[in-house]
Amino acid sequence: MRKPRPREVRRCTQANATPQRTEVQPGRHHAGALGRQTALPSAEEKRIYRLPVFTVPFCQALLEELENFERSDLPKGRPNTMNNYGVLLHELGLDEPLVTPLRERFLQPLLALLYPEWGGARLDSHRAFVVKYAPGEDRELGCHYDNAELTLNVALGKTFTGGALYFGGLFQAPSALARPLEVEHVVGQGVLHRGGQLHGARALGSGERWNLVVWLRASTVRNHLCPMCLREPELVEDAGFGDGFTREEPDTVDVCALT
Repeated sequence: MRKPRPREVRRCTQANATPQRTEVQPGRHHAGALGRQTALPSAEEKRIYRLPVFTVPFCQALLEELENFERSDLPKGRPNTMNNYGVLLHELGLDEPLVTPLRERFLQPLLALLYPEWGGARLDSHRAFVVKYAPGEDRELGCHYDNAELTLNVALGKTFTGGALYFGGLFQAPSALARPLEVEHVVGQGVLHRGGQLHGARALGSGERWNLVVWLRASTVRNHLCPMCLREPELVEDAGFGDGFTREEPDTVDVCALT
């Protein structure tokens, strides 16, 4: 009998993480979602897409939960090393009921078609967090790339001016920031892009802006090359999804001890 191969979640020791009850039925109509996704103007060469993700009432309900959690005395971690304000979705208990089915049932069939060479069909983990921009807190985000093969950025609200996203090319390209593309936020809609694409957020003018960011990871891609240190990863064990790396034990086969 062949023993099952355990899947161990790990993180790379060399990677620098700074480069960074309304209906929800993810994936119910992923074929239709492909029809509704659109390449943003002048974005075809950058392979940036916008698509509907949540309804506006759901975004409002989620924001209420996020603000309740923010006001509570429950322990909280920073979303990432670049953002100081926001919420990690697993701390709110929303990884399994919300983000995992969103990834598995809705995003993966779509991304398998849009980004096949970036692991779109083999996404097996994620890191999901909400970032908050407001006066007196974080107002903008410098140019960076993500610890992810692919990224989904969904605008949740609230009322604000400024804060547009901007995109260059892949960070390895010599002229990666030449002619950056600016993308405005639309509540309930998400922007898809490659994790290695240089991007940032312009300064907030007024109000508050909340966005859900999901770093989508494919261990079959990153196990060979860490996207942050650009080396073969040196792994240590970590909790949860870690940084999306896996290490599997080799196959073993049981034999009869009497032969």
